[in-house]
Amino acid sequence: MLCRGMHWVSLLLSALSVTWAKPRLPLLSLQMIDVVNESNTTWKAGQNFHNVDMSYVKSLCGTLLNGPRLPEVMRSVEGLGLPVSFDSREQWPNCPTIQQIRDQGGCGSCWAFGAVEAMSDRLCIVTKGKVSVEISAEDLVTCCNKCGFGCDGGWPASAWSYWTNNGIVTGGLYDSKVGCEPYTIAPCEHHVNGSRPPCTMGPTPKCTMQCIDGYPVRYKKDKHMGQKAYSVSSKPEQIMAELYQNGPVEAAFEVYEDFLLYKSGVYQRVSGEDLGGHAIKILGWGEENGTPYWLAANSWNADWGDKGFFKIKRGNDECGIESEIVAGTPLI
Repeated sequence: MLCRGMHWVSLLLSALSVTWAKPRLPLLSLQMIDVVNESNTTWKAGQNFHNVDMSYVKSLCGTLLNGPRLPEVMRSVEGLGLPVSFDSREQWPNCPTIQQIRDQGGCGSCWAFGAVEAMSDRLCIVTKGKVSVEISAEDLVTCCNKCGFGCDGGWPASAWSYWTNNGIVTGGLYDSKVGCEPYTIAPCEHHVNGSRPPCTMGPTPKCTMQCIDGYPVRYKKDKHMGQKAYSVSSKPEQIMAELYQNGPVEAAFEVYEDFLLYKSGVYQRVSGEDLGGHAIKILGWGEENGTPYWLAANSWNADWGDKGFFKIKRGNDECGIESEIVAGTPLI
């Protein structure tokens, strides 16, 4: 009788737990926006995506976390005089790629975009603006077999290794006719109702190893190589020293549902479930209303967030943002 009584108590408690369970907020919903904005946190939420399929949104997070690790490089911070705030756009104004926001379109290629964006910046920085090109995300996504699965995800560290071992050609935005291999996946209308096609995830384009018609340089001759690829310590001062001395880096982190709603301020997780890994470019740091942050560029076009950029809390490894930093030195 005691066992049977305990069984009914257990069933009753289970029923009550279902009744008391907090309902899950729909992804990208106005309710979730309200939860964030009413939580008195350090950032503001709003609508970034409109009329998109949830599978598309989740597929944007194409970075495979906890993958291959590159050798770690430690920088000396003694006597470096790191400032309270730093912005690579202001430090190297003659390098236009630092200010650029790209669009990965219907492809989980963020792992490649974070890499080629930082590579482009570093090549310009090390040559003092003499070599200012856009390293091709298309070439990296389609041709690096050891980087992962193309549009279905990849490892940032492998992208940087590919740069040092194989080199990557130039290539600008979709339909830009800039460089050897511009991006072939069209931007889609995930933010506002406009002229772009609807958002769907497509297959990885084929690796052609050919420049577009009319480009004056052959594919192999257009490659830009990396001299060295490495991991950066997760200590904030080490990341700051790397940025300060050598330029933007690639970072990977866990994306939670509320991040999709970011509009302004310093992001830190408030609500929502884990959607997967994402890679971006970190280009600076600072402090806003007493909250330290990293300044980052996303690859969801300039309609998302703060004109394509965002700030994320610095110093406590928010969503793992400081755990997987990779960078490298261009070969010139």
